[in-house]
Amino acid sequence: MVEKKRIGILTGGGDCPGLNAAIRGAAKGAVQRGYEVIGIHSGWKGFLDRDDELLDSARTSGIIDRGGTILGTSRVSPLAVENGTKFVFERFEELRLEGLVVLGGEGTLTVSGIMFDKGLPLVGIPKTIDNDVKDTDYSIGFQTAVQIATDALDRLRSTAESHHRIMLLEVMGRDTGWIATYAGLAAGADAILIPEIPVDKTKLEWLCYTVHERNRKGRRYSIVVVAEGTKLEGRSITREECDTSSEKRPLFGGVGELVGEAIQKSTGLETRVSTLGYIQRGGTPVAYDRNLATAFGAKAAELIANKKFGMMTALKGNTIRAVPLKNVATGKKTVDMKLYRVAERFFGLGGEI
Repeated sequence: MVEKKRIGILTGGGDCPGLNAAIRGAAKGAVQRGYEVIGIHSGWKGFLDRDDELLDSARTSGIIDRGGTILGTSRVSPLAVENGTKFVFERFEELRLEGLVVLGGEGTLTVSGIMFDKGLPLVGIPKTIDNDVKDTDYSIGFQTAVQIATDALDRLRSTAESHHRIMLLEVMGRDTGWIATYAGLAAGADAILIPEIPVDKTKLEWLCYTVHERNRKGRRYSIVVVAEGTKLEGRSITREECDTSSEKRPLFGGVGELVGEAIQKSTGLETRVSTLGYIQRGGTPVAYDRNLATAFGAKAAELIANKKFGMMTALKGNTIRAVPLKNVATGKKTVDMKLYRVAERFFGLGGEI
């Protein structure tokens, strides 16, 4: 009996809406090409723990609208575990895999590039609500996170207007402000603070002046959105450090409270702060993310079938393409300042009050 060809799929790093749609897209695309599909549980950790399952039609049916990932995820890197790379290659051979699809953000895909250089045949799919992966216009999960943040800002506006308050929303964005910029622009926020533009004393004073002038001129409420990684007077604001099995990383959060306190102290206007946190990463993906994820998954299966390893699926304009995975390691994709300036024209920091 001839053994079927096999590919593997794993999801690494933080979860986001659309992962299951991508798993489904890759699995269906592979099955149509005669492959069996093996799902690796908990990211790279599944290789180390020998924890995996067969992804047949029944397992991948009805998951396109589900948040999270049916495979589970982790931030474990085989490069940070003793003999981790060796274990991955051994299990890869035991499972008789011909290729591996890795869904991940900048960190997971950077590790994937290194593993490819070591000889592991794989392709990447970009997924992160931060939208900071280079060489793709959008990553899976971003549009859903933007919609969630926009909905929150819309709801905060009605409360702000009713109570004549300043309402500030802190959204995710450790190193880049894509969510803050897109959601702030969509909701007509009066100020948007992002990591790409540090908030020094002068900028903070101008923000306070802006909302105070709006109030003086009869606009008795303001909406401010701030990304969690925004630097305040030269430093990032973190709550604590989180230990995982492979790394120690800061937990961002709290910059919204500090900015809110500064506004209220300077202006005397009642200011309230809300933090979305992990709400942005969970729940049902919007249609855009489902479609993008499905297209990325299908493209990944095609790349493996054609043995075009070391590549990443990407959206360029309206076209799904393949780009070199190594480009991810060159850094994060930061907010387009032309887009940010469009938003800035509509609020006080550089535009009319």
